Amino acid sequence: MKQLMTGNEALARGAWEAGVHFAAAYPGTPSTEIMENISTYPEITSEWSPNEKVAYEAAYGAALAGGRALASMKHVGLNVAADPMFTSVYMGVNGGMVIVSADEPGQHSSQNEQDNRNYAKAARLPMLEPSDSQECLDMMKAAFSLSEQLDLPVLLRLTTRVCHSKSIVETGGRAEIEVRPYQKNVAKTLTVPALARGMRLTLQKRVEAAAEVSESSPFTRAENGSGRIGVIASGICYCYAKEVFGEEASFLKLGMTFPLPAKKIAEFCRSVETVYVVEENDPYIEDEVRRLGFQPHGRDTFPFCGELMPDVLRRALHGGSRPTIDYDRSKVLGRPPMLCAGCPHRGLFYELGRRKDVVVAGDIGCYTLAFAAPYNAMDWNICMGGAFSSGHGAQKMLERRGEKTRVVSVMGDSTFFHTGINSLIDVAYNKSNTVNIILDNRITGMTGHQENPGSGRNIKGEPASAISVEQMVRTIGIENVRVIDPNDLKAVRGALDWAFSVDGPSVIITRWPCVLKRFSQQDKQEFSAAFTKKMKVGDNCIGCRSCLKCGCPALSPVRGEKKVRIDRDMCVGCTVCAQVCPVNAISMEER
Repeated sequence: MKQLMTGNEALARGAWEAGVHFAAAYPGTPSTEIMENISTYPEITSEWSPNEKVAYEAAYGAALAGGRALASMKHVGLNVAADPMFTSVYMGVNGGMVIVSADEPGQHSSQNEQDNRNYAKAARLPMLEPSDSQECLDMMKAAFSLSEQLDLPVLLRLTTRVCHSKSIVETGGRAEIEVRPYQKNVAKTLTVPALARGMRLTLQKRVEAAAEVSESSPFTRAENGSGRIGVIASGICYCYAKEVFGEEASFLKLGMTFPLPAKKIAEFCRSVETVYVVEENDPYIEDEVRRLGFQPHGRDTFPFCGELMPDVLRRALHGGSRPTIDYDRSKVLGRPPMLCAGCPHRGLFYELGRRKDVVVAGDIGCYTLAFAAPYNAMDWNICMGGAFSSGHGAQKMLERRGEKTRVVSVMGDSTFFHTGINSLIDVAYNKSNTVNIILDNRITGMTGHQENPGSGRNIKGEPASAISVEQMVRTIGIENVRVIDPNDLKAVRGALDWAFSVDGPSVIITRWPCVLKRFSQQDKQEFSAAFTKKMKVGDNCIGCRSCLKCGCPALSPVRGEKKVRIDRDMCVGCTVCAQVCPVNAISMEER
């Protein structure tokens, strides 16, 4: 049956058709929807994991025990999972194991633009790269067969455009694959040095076998054109190049990109006069072509970063682009990202931004927007879970200089469960004089409201044990802990004053649900009055615009008047604006 699918939907369907038994992931754009779609197939045991390392380890354990297993993540997530990944290739598999890495050229929602094709080469993982949704499905199925054939995990590498673009997909039925029996074999699966040295030699033989497979891969093909120009590309770059070069060029479309098919590449290069390598980010393919003795155009022609969209290629090749619809740009207002109306992070960052002589170590989440106006309340962010440990190091150096500046470290609840727990252990163990804030909005907000160990539900929406952030913090060894309502600015100020007065590590937990969260039963009991009110502006508004400094999108100035208005459709009655107003012009609507 033919269906219109995104790449992520097709990957999920491909996993189901491949007979996958187990799948685990941590959400992250652009990979999130893979696991969300897999969770709709009851035949697959699917889970959100606290982080990508755990997801990889759980999936790999399932593969060792004989099941077909999948772990999916965005590109920076593979950094977290790299530890088990590099060792798993030594051990091999039992059932097939596939890792999906969704890279993000252009950094639409990521802190870096790394090219995870390099992981395949470094770890010696066979790698496939789909260019459209049909290949997502087909390569997912092929990857499991390849994994079992080579006795290796297989990396399926995608980019944002493949993940989120839609194309027609021919779907099929599920292959009923039996879970293979598990047989104890420590010589294969126990990586003490004495055994791992032998595994390293075995791995080399597997890679050599993979190189032979690459030369005959059905996903790699040559397409002869009318001219003497040859283009080598993989993934979405193949689609971009086809649009720009058209029938004038011959193409070598690479489907299996580690090991690269050296013989096919050399044969193709000899068949044309001029070779272009079209690839985003690193010169991964280009370097191989040069190693083979050819001189392709790549980084000397195309940008070294960002997406190589068709117009980017045209400009690089011809200095021009296709005409577009002209419009008056002065009439288009910019809309920068901002915290939603009623966001529980607003009150905290409003008050934190007013503090002087404070360094704020941030993390990865919606709250990272606090770096910008009107809050200006974040100095840096590094990676998931890095706020507490980086803040600790910074505080030690400030103290070494004899400065009284305090470091405030901030992260969300999902980030805390991800890798923040280890960071906080570091803070407690080394007696850090930092203020550590956990923004517990009861959900993984930044990627679209996926459940986490503290939300009260699992990936299928079923009730699950909810880990208490407060109990976890106290168990770690933090004695100075306060839980506050972040919408109560007086409580926020009081908690910050208290934390700054404490000698040693302290933790403030702001506990209020995300305005877009589907409430669990616990939420309904604890926050029964949440989001049931509306605010209004009275006639005594003096137009001072102090309320706008809280950064709520429901607030806006009235054109031509010294007034402020509240968009009733957006307002959820958090009351922060009313607390900010100096003349009490904002009040709650009467019912």
